[in-house]
Amino acid sequence: MSVEAPSNLIDVSSSSQFQSLLSSDLNRVSVLYFWASWAEPCKAMSAVVREIAAKYPALMVLEVERQQDMADIAETFGIEAVPTFILLRGHTLLSRIDGADAQALTKAVAQHAPSKSAPAALSKTDRQPAPASNTTSSGMDVDGQEVEEEESKEQLFARLQSLMSSAPVMLFMKGTPDVPRCGFSRTAVGILREKGVRFGSFDILADESVRSGLKELNEWPTFPQLVVNSEFVGGLDILKEMVTNGEFEDLMKEVEGKE
Repeated sequence: MSVEAPSNLIDVSSSSQFQSLLSSDLNRVSVLYFWASWAEPCKAMSAVVREIAAKYPALMVLEVERQQDMADIAETFGIEAVPTFILLRGHTLLSRIDGADAQALTKAVAQHAPSKSAPAALSKTDRQPAPASNTTSSGMDVDGQEVEEEESKEQLFARLQSLMSSAPVMLFMKGTPDVPRCGFSRTAVGILREKGVRFGSFDILADESVRSGLKELNEWPTFPQLVVNSEFVGGLDILKEMVTNGEFEDLMKEVEGKE
């Protein structure tokens, strides 16, 4: 016997329905669940999403299947892989979780969503902006809870520069070299390995601040991003072009000379 889906779990069937639902209550917290029937990780996460919807009846959970007629919604939120979860209050971004990370999703929802017993009005804590995933402690609040302060842009860029300098050749990618989580990252890893290049890597899906910060710092909107000797080189297309015209081999000679 199948269990009826919670009433706050909604399968989005059109862009107009999606916009109407989001705009109906700008104080409501929503979870956007981008998924695809062909993606194996989505099978387990769909069960997690159903449990979350049942636990938080005041939460609106919108399931958006990754298909052609939903492409405009996916593009709006920069969805490049599934599963991806976006937490909103009205139209304001609270949190983003890329990948099948049930623990991170549950934690984010618990932080932002009203509980079953919560009053309709937002509490003082609910009205506060959500801390970023990379935070530094700044003391205690009146309830004795630790308060965290969002990392400044200067601090973030300094951290990015440190990451970019952590190896002579760094690949900022989706997933890891052994388990790439997009075809472009897989291709970049294959090229570097084929050329016998020793390289470090960073999974940008593990840190949204690094993901968004690198786009701004390097003025490059996509991943993977290749960094050599602490300097941004380019994405996959640039890497392929440099391999074709011989510039990549010259660049690797510079790396070897500095090691």
